[in-house]
Amino acid sequence: MQIIYLPKFARQYKKLPPHVQDLAEKREQIFRKDPFDPRLKTHRLRGELKEFWSFSIDYKNRIIFDFAGKDTVRFYSIGDHDIYD
Repeated sequence: MQIIYLPKFARQYKKLPPHVQDLAEKREQIFRKDPFDPRLKTHRLRGELKEFWSFSIDYKNRIIFDFAGKDTVRFYSIGDHDIYD
């Protein structure tokens, strides 16, 4: 699976504490094998973000993404629930 990291995602990722970055990388490894692994709690978003999906890094942090093709995903945002705004 190819993951495209959009500029906003990259900026937000750099601002995360190191322990959250490490956890995000571990979650991404799981995501690459199976985007719908139950540990990720992957779900479609609603409302204005209904075209996007989200999965959990930990209790507080999420990654917002979409499917750009059969084997391509774009990561848009990473962070706490404020990223939904």
